[in-house]
Amino acid sequence: MDLTTTAAEPARAPSRSSTIRRHYPWLVFALAFGLLLADYMSRQVLSAVFPFLKAEWTLSDSQLASLSSVVALMVGLLTLPLSVLADRWGRVKSLVLMAVVWSIATLVCALADNYPQMLAARFFVGVGEAAYGSVGIALVLSVFAARRHAALSGAFMAGGSFGSVFGVAAGGVIAVHLGWRWSFATMALFGLVLAVAFSVVVKERRNAEYAAEPTPDVAFRAPISTLFTNPAVLCAYVGSGLQMFTAAVLLSWMPSFFNRYYGLAPDRAAGLAAVIVTLVGAGMVVCGVITDRVGRSEMARKWTAAIVFCLISLVALGIGFGLSTGVPQLILLGIGAFFAGGSAGPTVAMVANLTHPSVRASAFGTLTLANSLLGLALGPFVVGVLADSLGLRDALRITPVVSVLAIAALVLGRRMYPSGLRELAAVHAVAPH
Repeated sequence: MDLTTTAAEPARAPSRSSTIRRHYPWLVFALAFGLLLADYMSRQVLSAVFPFLKAEWTLSDSQLASLSSVVALMVGLLTLPLSVLADRWGRVKSLVLMAVVWSIATLVCALADNYPQMLAARFFVGVGEAAYGSVGIALVLSVFAARRHAALSGAFMAGGSFGSVFGVAAGGVIAVHLGWRWSFATMALFGLVLAVAFSVVVKERRNAEYAAEPTPDVAFRAPISTLFTNPAVLCAYVGSGLQMFTAAVLLSWMPSFFNRYYGLAPDRAAGLAAVIVTLVGAGMVVCGVITDRVGRSEMARKWTAAIVFCLISLVALGIGFGLSTGVPQLILLGIGAFFAGGSAGPTVAMVANLTHPSVRASAFGTLTLANSLLGLALGPFVVGVLADSLGLRDALRITPVVSVLAIAALVLGRRMYPSGLRELAAVHAVAPH
């Protein structure tokens, strides 16, 4: 009920303007989420056409992996500086420019005639996608109340997995029926259409009007160094990045795994891999909800939830890749995939909870950097190099071991969490009131 309504007045129906006000944040989320799907569709469509490129250009597994890892590498290197620039220049304009750059670069991939040309095009895909995740989530969270932030973060990050599903599944079907070049062209056109829609609907001034929280006092900005001096935050960065190693390997190499060891045609292999990737995304959402519930009364329990998710993934994938092909292996791989990205939501929540609002966008950029360098870039490339000497199956058997390191980092972060809160309180204490 409106605060101006008195006991003598009947409650009035919500005005059209109030309805628009309620819906606008969700429209921002929907369009930002759509562009995230386009981001990962352009990134992961490559996995669906691995068999075609390998046969047509006679590429090694390490060369194929480099085409995937160069994108994640550029994301890792450029996320933080581009996030800072976006905060200064304007998030909406920055996001639209990013989408245009990665979409045009993806279109260039469709025109590539050899490995060097494809590598150069993929380089610019990475440049365009570099800061989208951190700037996009910062934009979304800015128009929602804080009580929704954890759920929105998990759902937004899961968009990467869902985009990977669509990219791999659709890319495989298109490649079989129209040729691999059309796989890239389709993803590029989808991204350009969404970029136009985003630029028309989402406006900086309107976002400021709908902001759920007041903007931090511009007279005080916490030092950027606080992103790296809080030990608990560092543990969250490292734990998230190392666990992302496993998720990245599943995103990149499952189409090739099913093609080589299950004898499936590229389109069917991509379809089965899409199921695995869908489970990764679904796990991010479900595990995020579970984490919010168990951590409602005690925030430290979110660390414990992340640790448990990593442990389940480690056991399921470790046993699954060790089995021979068949239904038991597929079941275990599905379980492992579901929990492989389960720590994503909890670690985002921890980073947000341990950093000052004035540098939170940069904190998300740093988290993205860790996810990219330790996981998304390193994972596919390391497995590709190992596959050249050991074979893809044996390379994948080794992959889950990295989760042991992720668990160690998260356990350490949980122990340091109280001191991390004290450090954050000290930063708040020096801010003007």
